[in-house]
Amino acid sequence: MKGSKTAGIAIAGALAVGMVVGAGLLYANRDAFFKAATPEPAAKSALARFATGSLTRLETLEATPMAPDYVFKTRDGADATFAQFRGKVVVVNLWAMWCAPCRTEMPTLARLDEAYPDDQLMVLPINVDATPDGLADARSFIDVHEPLPLYSDMKFQLPFLLPQKDKMPQTVLLDRQGRIRASFAGEADWASPEARALIDALLAEPAA
Repeated sequence: MKGSKTAGIAIAGALAVGMVVGAGLLYANRDAFFKAATPEPAAKSALARFATGSLTRLETLEATPMAPDYVFKTRDGADATFAQFRGKVVVVNLWAMWCAPCRTEMPTLARLDEAYPDDQLMVLPINVDATPDGLADARSFIDVHEPLPLYSDMKFQLPFLLPQKDKMPQTVLLDRQGRIRASFAGEADWASPEARALIDALLAEPAA
């Protein structure tokens, strides 16, 4: 009986020592432990510095996928793709007549378009109204916001193919190679100094 008691005390002592040693190791390696347990935030690109003012919610990741190979329509009903605009910086803006913030920001996109030569910047508003009447209203609306063109996606697929998914309005910036470099969900002032600075930074990059 005495031997069993002694053995029990010895085991308990060993367990206590083990707990102390384990706690010490955990404390000594606490930084590595919590670093491993906490996922690293997605790396942002150098363009993140332009996420200020009306562009505070601008998303700029280091990964730069190509714009989707998706066919939308010109004003005349011809096929169009993002690939045909390579060589320019492209501001893709998805909008609809039922989206009030889309209509509110449209004049700022027109002023942005006016500020740059056509061979450098393409402001590409793509209307996603899904009915002929909606598209007709969009045509009348865009005509009072020169020099903006009219493009359309009546299948309403593009909002789900671009980084902000189903958000509206949604604006995506492509570099000259056709890569997605930044995206923004919601209304913004695209004629603001921060928007101009963002465009200037993309234009300053090498063309190839």
